[in-house]
Amino acid sequence: MRETLRVANASGYWGDDPGALAGQVRGGALDYVTLDFLAEITMVILQRQRARDPRLGYAYDFVAMLGPLLPEIVQRGIRVVANAGGVHVEACRDRIAEACRTQGLTPALGMVSGDDLLPRLDQLVAAGVPLANLDDGRPLAAIRDRIVAANAYLGAWPIAEALGAGAEIVVTGRTTDAALTLGPLMHELGWAWDDWDRLAAGTVAGHVLECGAQATGGNLTDWRKVAPLDVGYPIAEVAADGRFVVTKHPGTGGRVSRATVTEQLLYEIGDPARYLTPDVSADFRGLEVIDEGRDRVAVGGARGTPPPDSLKVTVVYRDGWRAVGLALISGPDVRAKAERLAEMLWHRVGSEFADRRADLVGYRSCWGAAAPEIEPNEGVFRAAVRDPERSKVERFAHTMLGLALQAPPGLGVFGGRPEVQEAYAYWPALVPRELVVPRIEVVRGESRVVRELRPAPPGVSGVTRALAPPPEPIDLPERGGAGARVRLRRIAYARSGDKGDHANIGVAARSPHAFAFLRGALDAERVRRYFGDLCGGPVERYELPGLRALNFVLRHALGGGGTLSLRPDHQGKTLAQALLSLELDVPASVLASTADEGEG
Repeated sequence: MRETLRVANASGYWGDDPGALAGQVRGGALDYVTLDFLAEITMVILQRQRARDPRLGYAYDFVAMLGPLLPEIVQRGIRVVANAGGVHVEACRDRIAEACRTQGLTPALGMVSGDDLLPRLDQLVAAGVPLANLDDGRPLAAIRDRIVAANAYLGAWPIAEALGAGAEIVVTGRTTDAALTLGPLMHELGWAWDDWDRLAAGTVAGHVLECGAQATGGNLTDWRKVAPLDVGYPIAEVAADGRFVVTKHPGTGGRVSRATVTEQLLYEIGDPARYLTPDVSADFRGLEVIDEGRDRVAVGGARGTPPPDSLKVTVVYRDGWRAVGLALISGPDVRAKAERLAEMLWHRVGSEFADRRADLVGYRSCWGAAAPEIEPNEGVFRAAVRDPERSKVERFAHTMLGLALQAPPGLGVFGGRPEVQEAYAYWPALVPRELVVPRIEVVRGESRVVRELRPAPPGVSGVTRALAPPPEPIDLPERGGAGARVRLRRIAYARSGDKGDHANIGVAARSPHAFAFLRGALDAERVRRYFGDLCGGPVERYELPGLRALNFVLRHALGGGGTLSLRPDHQGKTLAQALLSLELDVPASVLASTADEGEG
């Protein structure tokens, strides 16, 4: 077994930098490259494409990126693992096989399937599996006749088995993002499937890698520190004991530091004590992130307990029609002009839509009440509607364009008539693990290995282990002294993301004293009041003492979530920047111990 494995990432979403894979392959030594394409909203897009053309439904960009690099990848023995299969894994595998044949190459191609539950939905419900909505408890019967896709999240187990069967390139459908990294680690480092702490460490490594350049300076609070050109993508050097170092290829742009890694660790998490996957429940509370030199950051301290007995399921269903229209408005009196335009529009089309909204992008369209009162010089008027009746949405689209010569001065409609699109919604549910059967297929030339796997690795199901207590935070005494009113950004950095209709904002302190102060000063209720009616539900706060961080989960804060919401920021990506603008009265001792743009 190996002592260390170098695993790189070359994609964090479908549409990511098309040159990243070549940059990783040609930039230096690697053992594996992983590519993550499947956000929740991506599954909806892929399902739309397959509905129009049965040959589609996968991330076809991946094949275009991979094809020219196949000779180098095969010659150097680099293995590739990607969830590019989307909702049509076999089609993705077949396109890769065509690219290999064209170049006279015969790498072993692995395919992981078994996540597609659509053909079995009625059977599952009849067997007593409710598949109720995780957020509100609604029964599946409410949407059964509109469902177009249902996929369970598979874990690292089938990926590791495909690699063990000889696969050199593995494509999957719906898996957890971290499984793309954990699968190779399990195969190469010989970890046991009940070694919960190592499984947690591999999951944490996968979480750092899964969003690509977000771990190497992308979306960083202190973005001015980042070398902006030719940003390198992340690499994890994972040791047999589970500790790993995050780095990137020499000579590339970007940055790897305590802050870049910490922000990514906080991205799109809920309860940090229970980061749930099919392989392990990972505990992030005791994670340690240590700078080891230029663009090298060590991560350790992961703890794990057995995973839940259920797998998460993403159900996609049709939910009417939607359209979004845009118009440029120039000053003076931009806000008043936007209000007049909205008044004219809703007067003409009426207000009886399932959902509708009008925003002035440039004034409180993303942050709501957390944004300052300003009068912009220009802005973008954005109107959006959604409704079960297509005719109502079409009327909106025609009316929006028709106001161009009736509106206040300084208006320019752009983008043409709003496009009427079918709306798809996301329905999270659970299915018992034992009812999902992963399947692997490995093909090299005329040789073919096909296996249906057990739902979980041998000896793992039904095992329990107590959750370890979190590390005790250090309560540092305040040394007094007059304070100052500063923005949260002065003593912390942050990142936000989405899970369905919920948003999270992870806030990391710039010093131990700042963390001790924030534990008392920044509670869930203060965050809820700050965002006002942007939050449709409660706000929860969790502590991560090892990272000196707080994680806030804002329930029902995204207007229905990324696949359905009409909000400009339907994935909560701007909310961390909003919270960092919050003003706090900070003691002088905390300010003195916290360097501007310090990383904790």
